[in-house]
Amino acid sequence: MDSGLAKQSDDTSHSSPDARLGAGITSGPIGTTYWITGLPGAGKTTIARLLWARLRSEGSPAILIDGDRMREILGGTFGYGRADRQHLAGIYGRWCQEFNLQGTDAVCATVSMFEATRQWNRHNLDSYREIYLRVPFSVLHQRDPKALYANAAKGRISNIPGLDQPFEEPCAADIPDFLRRLHR
Repeated sequence: MDSGLAKQSDDTSHSSPDARLGAGITSGPIGTTYWITGLPGAGKTTIARLLWARLRSEGSPAILIDGDRMREILGGTFGYGRADRQHLAGIYGRWCQEFNLQGTDAVCATVSMFEATRQWNRHNLDSYREIYLRVPFSVLHQRDPKALYANAAKGRISNIPGLDQPFEEPCAADIPDFLRRLHR
């Protein structure tokens, strides 16, 4: 399975952070990536915003990377098919790596439907925390903030993860089933 990340050389994945930043740049502490994943409508952006605000209020330099917002920033040129989704997830992972190497925590809210992407993150990000928002389909259909599930049911749209696109559930999340644990 092509993760869409093969183009990036792993030559620097185990070198020191200073070497990865380049000559002449000194680094301080490495930031942490908080990778928040789940199906559309699971609450990724909401949780990410809360976590980002908490980190900032505690004095940590932090950046929020929201998948939907990043699509806009990149010019809306990426579709929702498998190849584009893989490519974007790879971009988000590399952005997180760059911010982390500069001492900034990265909170990333993305569907991230491919285990290969999450494996790349675990292998290449020095401090990586994966949070999986596992939400029952009945709740997703009820929430449906972007009307994705309603429009898919009417045949108006396709390429919805968990419906007509396979979603590879995280197998090694640091916080699996986050929402269920939150409501205990």
